[in-house]
Amino acid sequence: MTDVSATDETTPRFSELGLHPLVLKAVEAQGYEIPTPIQAETIPTLLSGRDVIGLAQTGTGKTAAFALPALSDLAEAGRADDGPFALVLTPTRELAIQVAEAFTSYATELPDFSVLPIYGGQAYGPQLAGLRRGAQVVVGTPGRVIDHLKKGSLKLGSLRHLILDEADEMLKMGFAEDIEEIFSQVGEDRQVALFSATMPTSIHRITGKYLDDPQEVRVAAKSQTGANIRQRYFMVQHSHKLDALTRILEVEEYEGIIMFVRTKQATEELAEKLRARGFKTAAINGDIPQQTRERTIDMLREGKIDILVATDVAARGLDVERITLVVNYDIPHDTESYVHRIGRTGRAGRSGEAILFVTPREQRMLGSIERATKQKVEPLTLPSVEELTNTRVEKFTKRIDDVLATTELSELTEVIEAYSLSRDVPASNIAAALASLVLESNTLKAEPMPEPARRQGRDRDGGRDGGRPGRGGRARDENMTTYRLALGRNERLQPGAVVGAIANEGGITSKQIGHIDIRSNHTLVDLPKDLDPSVLRKLSHTEIQGRPIDIRPDSGRPGRPFKKRNFDKQPGDGRNFRGDRRGGKKFGGRGDRPRDRY
Repeated sequence: MTDVSATDETTPRFSELGLHPLVLKAVEAQGYEIPTPIQAETIPTLLSGRDVIGLAQTGTGKTAAFALPALSDLAEAGRADDGPFALVLTPTRELAIQVAEAFTSYATELPDFSVLPIYGGQAYGPQLAGLRRGAQVVVGTPGRVIDHLKKGSLKLGSLRHLILDEADEMLKMGFAEDIEEIFSQVGEDRQVALFSATMPTSIHRITGKYLDDPQEVRVAAKSQTGANIRQRYFMVQHSHKLDALTRILEVEEYEGIIMFVRTKQATEELAEKLRARGFKTAAINGDIPQQTRERTIDMLREGKIDILVATDVAARGLDVERITLVVNYDIPHDTESYVHRIGRTGRAGRSGEAILFVTPREQRMLGSIERATKQKVEPLTLPSVEELTNTRVEKFTKRIDDVLATTELSELTEVIEAYSLSRDVPASNIAAALASLVLESNTLKAEPMPEPARRQGRDRDGGRDGGRPGRGGRARDENMTTYRLALGRNERLQPGAVVGAIANEGGITSKQIGHIDIRSNHTLVDLPKDLDPSVLRKLSHTEIQGRPIDIRPDSGRPGRPFKKRNFDKQPGDGRNFRGDRRGGKKFGGRGDRPRDRY
């Protein structure tokens, strides 16, 4: 057994772990150089072909610990002949989606790579289509994986990697029999990686029966933050982060600020957007020469810039007394990174603040951070419209005071007086016109921040929402266009089915799909305004549960009645798609097996 703790000087870099060059290139493009303890210990072991038991909490970086070796093997060997190359089992729908997205980000350099999440609560159609196309990595909940195995749509004969993530949670949920059934259908020539926060007897039984001489790696969460750092979080959709950040910075006073994002490209993009909004901002990342990096940090130290946007790697070793706020614009992948990030403030007994932006899908990581740091991260309330407006007026008034106190205005006063007399325009109107020029079309009056539209039932991230306002009252994103689908609650349509169908058949990511509003006989879904026409052509032939979605731009008129057709039977198998009782089991159900969470 290997027991590893926090990263120290002996920790190797990712470039020293033996990863395939294409995988390493993708990792380094995201700004990662130093692996977390579990990654440093687990990756070489898995690359050597040995089975692994990883005992680690969520937030220690274990997803990369099993994903990177599997992708390296895939890059070396090519895809499996029949069925997926790797199968990852997770206890919940949310974790399956997160793991699938992580595989995608690490496989950007692999040609024709495809990963497919499969879980309960999503329509079978998109999953069956994805399996037919030949997904190289499948990430799924045990119950839905079993359904596909029994249907014959998923074959594991050529599987090279079987990974169990949060195995103890899966066993607590009653998936033990499903997991053993999956092991029974996997060939002998496979590698197993099992990750768990605890090691109950049920885990021992599985590892003893199915793992071959595994290496056990334990990682203790050592994260601890200073009590003099006030930590707050704000739940926000990704598209609204910049708006929320700007409002906070307009009202709250800070000296130096460092903002963390995940990628090199994001540092430049965020810095540019903040400069456009009037903030003195610079970016540092792994592509910036050391001399430029040092000059930029000196500018922050001297007050020539107030905000530094950085990746974790670029900010390593940074110590500037002026930093009073750390913003986690992108949530870190692990708790250790979070602790290192916010440690840039509150040093030497000084007080500091940390703000964390959390998207709805990232709530699990927020919980991991609180458990690892043993501190509560309090919710942040954005400034009200009134506060924001008053602050803008006060700052503009101060600019006027400063000019009146320091600038000789007699020459300009004569011009204004002459203009007022010749045009018969009050001086106050002339002052307002000049103020408008100074403000460059910006307004002093704040507008309410766009709110995520709310809808009945579960949203596509698995959360529970209340009612949403009608079309006229819903917050709209100017970069999105609303489309109408000819299916709704009458057809028992679920948000997950909409996301799955559009993402899988249209070839776009779930992040590109905006608000989903399921009504009685139709559904409204927001998609990017600049969507490629080829995507719409693909979607024009898309079906959900055998029914055509008939996607078209929403005109705002009442939905056309949907012509009912006989879709109850699946082509060629003579049974109801929602399940018949052949052999005491339902296709689409799992008999007495536990339900997948979704």
